[in-house]
Amino acid sequence: MNRTALSASVELLKPITWFAPMWAFMCGIVSAGAPFDGRWLFVLGGVLLAGPLVCGASQAVNDWFDRHVDAVNQPERPIPSGRLPGRTGLFIAISATVASLIMAAALGATVFVVGVIALAMAWAYSAPPFRLKNNGWYGNAAVGLCYEGIPWITGAAVMTGGAPDWRIFALAALYSIGAHGIMTLNDFKSVEGDLRHGVASLPAQLGVARAARLACWVMAVPQGVVIVLLTLWGMPLAAVAVSILLAGQLALMGPLLRDPRAKAAWYNATGTTLYVLGMLAAAIALGWGG
Repeated sequence: MNRTALSASVELLKPITWFAPMWAFMCGIVSAGAPFDGRWLFVLGGVLLAGPLVCGASQAVNDWFDRHVDAVNQPERPIPSGRLPGRTGLFIAISATVASLIMAAALGATVFVVGVIALAMAWAYSAPPFRLKNNGWYGNAAVGLCYEGIPWITGAAVMTGGAPDWRIFALAALYSIGAHGIMTLNDFKSVEGDLRHGVASLPAQLGVARAARLACWVMAVPQGVVIVLLTLWGMPLAAVAVSILLAGQLALMGPLLRDPRAKAAWYNATGTTLYVLGMLAAAIALGWGG
């Protein structure tokens, strides 16, 4: 593979997108509360699985099945630009999927099952006949689950060697629901293109203002439930920490709602940072038992 093709292959896998699932995987590790003794290779394998492998595969799959749209909207991308000619993009997507399955199997039965679910959703998100991304309601739900919930559960499973505590499932599910709102913010930049190509993103379906309000509610309410659960589980310091981080997000939502299209990227750099810090605070509390 020449240098141009290698660079294009890395670009296809979009390393910048790996952070979210790797962060959620770390939250899963922390929330399990298990010692690291003898499990460092499993942790490293899980990091590779969550980021470069599963997330990378999902990015390659998405770009392959979006290649005709990208030829119009983003012709500089690796596939429409010709830097990855023929079926090279599809080959990379399949190869990354197979590598993900092998790594997941090496990490244990629970991780393998969760990995199969994540990969199935990644393909269903982009590929026909399902192509979940064509509708913002369930497309965003699939991405939120794959970016937050599934990596979180995977991290906990790597540490415990089996099915995690039900409370881990509860936190992972709640933060996955909140991520639905984050995914909606990502759609504000492409409303015209979505309308032109028949993609029913939530801003295209509901209008920018209503979609922004919905996104804020969807991000905030699950965190409120997390605060209640942490309190009931006897973890008041964590509940206070998540409350403070949520209050910061609510303050930032004011400017976002006044101009959603202009402020969506700004909120993703500020409010979403507070959101993921809340994830870690809840994970630490659960792992440390208080």
